[in-house]
Amino acid sequence: MLVLGRSQVEALLDVDSLIDALASAMADLSAGRASVPARVAALVPGRDGFLAAMPGFLPSASVLMTKLVSLFPHNDEVRLPTHQAVIVAFDPDTGEPAALLDGTAITTARTGACSALSARLLAREDATVLAVLGTGVQARSHARAICRVRPIRQIRVAGRDPAKATALAAELSAVLEGEVQAVSSYAEALDGADIAAATTHAVEPVIRRSWLTPGVHITSVGYNPAGREIDDATVTEALVCVESRQAVLAPFPAGSNDLLMPIRDGLITAAHVHAELGELIAGSRPGRTTPDQITLYKSVGVAAQDAAATALVVASAREQSIGENITLR
Repeated sequence: MLVLGRSQVEALLDVDSLIDALASAMADLSAGRASVPARVAALVPGRDGFLAAMPGFLPSASVLMTKLVSLFPHNDEVRLPTHQAVIVAFDPDTGEPAALLDGTAITTARTGACSALSARLLAREDATVLAVLGTGVQARSHARAICRVRPIRQIRVAGRDPAKATALAAELSAVLEGEVQAVSSYAEALDGADIAAATTHAVEPVIRRSWLTPGVHITSVGYNPAGREIDDATVTEALVCVESRQAVLAPFPAGSNDLLMPIRDGLITAAHVHAELGELIAGSRPGRTTPDQITLYKSVGVAAQDAAATALVVASAREQSIGENITLR
């Protein structure tokens, strides 16, 4: 069995290839070709955390895998990642365990890359200003990935901790073209932004309709069982797209409060979800229809994304003879 650590996974994942692979994976998911059951979780109430299992089979990539991912929101207080994961890939012909790899890096990369895919499908072609809300690993991943699909010339970073926002802006300035600056509030970051990437653990919405510019594309990947990132006014007005209707509308731990709460309150129905990304790719549902339309990609993360990334990493590792081979028997 091939074993790959985090630094190896990070080195093997090419963002452009991952975005393209995710397009195929999302198309497979919407067409019913992928087997991706809803995730289940064991709760750890004393830490407000949980351990979730996310199995998936993606025939087009010939990958059968499962991810075990923990979410411990208080880890940022002790400088540990809030999300940590491992992935086990199995031979799709025999079911034999074939690879064990770090899943934390894959989760980070595939989440940002799928948001970039949503921007490629829904953001205006002339989008140049990106607002990044949050200062963690997903903020970094989103800034780097979204710049691959739109001609971003300015990035504004906002977070709860101004020092972290300043540090992230400096870090991104060193690796990305264009102007990167830290700003003092979410509202300031969003003012005039063409694309907004929400990557927080917010309880109260960090994206509010009154702060948005017409035509903005929003990606929202943050998750907090006690809260939400997007306010009701934005959700009700926006063209809403998701990875999977089944996943985003499922109960905890799979669904999204950003949609479940306004449905509960009678502000929208499940039919308000306009399309899955795979439907946009296949052309069975239209995307943006006017320049001033607000579009929203609400992500909850699905195993098809992890499977697509795993296939890329394992294939590249075997091609380059990277990783350690161990025997379990």
